[in-house]
Amino acid sequence: MMRVLGIDPGSRITGFGVVQVLRNGRIEYIASGCVRMPKADLAGRLKTVYDGVSEIIRTYQPTVLAIEKVFMAKNADSALKLGQARGAAILAGANQMLNIAEYTALQIKSAAVGKGHAGKQQVQHMVKALLGLSSAPQADAADALACAICHAHHAVGHLSLAQALTRRKSGRRGMRLPL
Repeated sequence: MMRVLGIDPGSRITGFGVVQVLRNGRIEYIASGCVRMPKADLAGRLKTVYDGVSEIIRTYQPTVLAIEKVFMAKNADSALKLGQARGAAILAGANQMLNIAEYTALQIKSAAVGKGHAGKQQVQHMVKALLGLSSAPQADAADALACAICHAHHAVGHLSLAQALTRRKSGRRGMRLPL
């Protein structure tokens, strides 16, 4: 089994979501939430991200940290701040010896919603549906859960391909998907 911590980094709010990938390929919800930054200088906010993600890792014991890659939509300063928060979260994972996986926003939304340009409400709705939640998670937590779901899909897909190639080399035919 694999436990994935998804991170949606931000300079004011960093979302997190933890899912477990079961042996049958199904994804089980474990936890989600947000790390909120205090009104502090940059160093203080980055320390909050690092400390918050470190605590989440100690609490939920993930095996992988999946995080969104930096993109620049409108403002270079915002992209730089996002990159700094992202770096603090990655460092927290690396210090605890987690594997780190990175995905673009397009990959994450495609995995969770089926459309790379989906809106926040669509992501929240699909995360709720895919994980069988009673209510939609907060937007930043939903984005983090979508990142974890994206990694789970990629990991299960790679495992299926490797198993199919092994079967093919051993003479067995056909490729069975794990779902």
